[in-house]
Amino acid sequence: MTPDPTTTGTAPPGAPANDGARGRSGFAGSTVPRHLARGAIGFGALVGSLVLLPAVGPASLLLVPVGLVALRGCPMCWTIGLVEAVSAGRLRRSCTGGSCALRRT
Repeated sequence: MTPDPTTTGTAPPGAPANDGARGRSGFAGSTVPRHLARGAIGFGALVGSLVLLPAVGPASLLLVPVGLVALRGCPMCWTIGLVEAVSAGRLRRSCTGGSCALRRT
């Protein structure tokens, strides 16, 4: 019986095998415009919650969860995802002779 490629190696059981075709992690969105739209909503909601605080009071803090959901957790995670979305398919890591380097494709 042959081992299942999705349960061997470093991938956790049940996770799809990473064949290197896409090379993206969970931070990147599907497209750059969609990722930028999520950022505009997320950062807009976070800033809006602080700006509206004097006018609306603590009710404006209800925008904070909206912003965090749009950014999928944190602003730094969103930034990492933006870099990954922009560079997706443009850079590949290749290891030969005991050394690794990033190369353009």
